Amino acid sequence: MTRRVVILNTDIDAVVCSIERSQTLPADLEMADLEIYASYQRLLENEDLSTPLAAILALTEMMERSNAGTMFELLNELKGGAEALSRQSSNPIGLNAGCELFIEFITLFPHDAATFSDLKTELIQQGRQYAEQALTYRTKIAELAFDFIKDDSVILTHSYSRVVLQTLLMAHKRKRISVFVTEARPRGMGIKTAEKLTAVGIPCTVVLDSAVAYAIEKVDFVLMGSEAVVESGGLVNAVGSNQIAIIAKAANKPFYALAESYKFHRMFPLSQYDLPSHNPRLLSFPQSLNSTRRSSFGRRASESASTPIKITQEDIAQNNPDVDYTRPDLISLVFSDVGSLTPEGVSQYLVGMFAG
Repeated sequence: MTRRVVILNTDIDAVVCSIERSQTLPADLEMADLEIYASYQRLLENEDLSTPLAAILALTEMMERSNAGTMFELLNELKGGAEALSRQSSNPIGLNAGCELFIEFITLFPHDAATFSDLKTELIQQGRQYAEQALTYRTKIAELAFDFIKDDSVILTHSYSRVVLQTLLMAHKRKRISVFVTEARPRGMGIKTAEKLTAVGIPCTVVLDSAVAYAIEKVDFVLMGSEAVVESGGLVNAVGSNQIAIIAKAANKPFYALAESYKFHRMFPLSQYDLPSHNPRLLSFPQSLNSTRRSSFGRRASESASTPIKITQEDIAQNNPDVDYTRPDLISLVFSDVGSLTPEGVSQYLVGMFAG
C-alpha cells in the first residue's frame, strides 16, 4: 500500500481557519469527548467486541458525527477522540492499539473519491466493514492453534479470553482436552472461563494464582490470551501472565499467546513500569500508616488494640495492577489471524504494517 496523506481543500487560509476554529470551541470539544466515551462504553456492552474493536467503532461513529470539512480537520478530531478515550480509561493499552491502527488506516487509505464528503462516507463504510471482518479473526486463530493441540492435552490458561475460549471449544469438538484455569485475581475472571468450559463438558479445574508452580508439572502447554502484543514481541495481558510465563519457561513447557492482529501495538516497554496503565498509586505504601503509628505512640496497648486495621479485597485490588508485561523470550509462539509468528516475527509484521 502506498503512503498517501490526503488533505483536500488545503490552501493555507483554510488550514489556519480550521486551527483557529478548534481553539475557539473548547465546549464543543469537551462534548465530543463525552460522546465518544459514551459510544465506547455502549459498544463494550456487546460481549463479542474487545476493547480495540470498540475503540475503532467509536471513532467511526465520531467520524459520522463530524462536521470536519478537510482531512486535516478530521484527523485532528479523531486523534483528539483517541486521546479522550485513553485519558478516561485506567487501562488504555488495548484501546490505544485499536485507535492507532484506525488512524493509520485513515491516513494511508487509497481512494478515488471526487469530494471530501464522498471520501468520508467511504471511510465510515470501511471502518464498519473492518470491524465486521475482524470478528472472524478468532475463528482463524482457533483453526491455526488447533493443530498444536494433541489428543489428551492438559492445558493451562489464565483469566478470560474470547479467542482462547473459542480455541478450546473448537478443540473439544474433536479431541479430548482438560483445562486448568487460574483464578486470576483481583477480578477473578478465570472463574467465568471455568464456568463456560464446564458447561460444555470440558474437564476443568480452577487453580489458585499462587498454585501455578504446583500445577505446572501436570500441564502440556500454556495457552494465553492478550490485551496487546507490543513491538518487542512481548505480551501485555491480565496480571499474573508474566509469572505464569516464567514458571512455564522454568518447567520447559511451551507458552503460546493468541492475539488478533488489531491488538498488535507500537509500544516498546522495557519493564512493568513502562506500561501506560502503571501509576504511582499501584503497589504504594499507605501514607496514613506512619501517621497512625506516630499518633498511637504513648497509648496503652489496650487502646491501640481497640481499633484494629481491616484490609479488604477492594483495598488490595485498588493497590495492584490489572495487567503485566511478559518478555518475548518467554513466549514460544504467537498465533494470530496473520499466521503463527515468533515474537521476532511480530516485530517485523508491525514494522511492515505501519510503514505503508
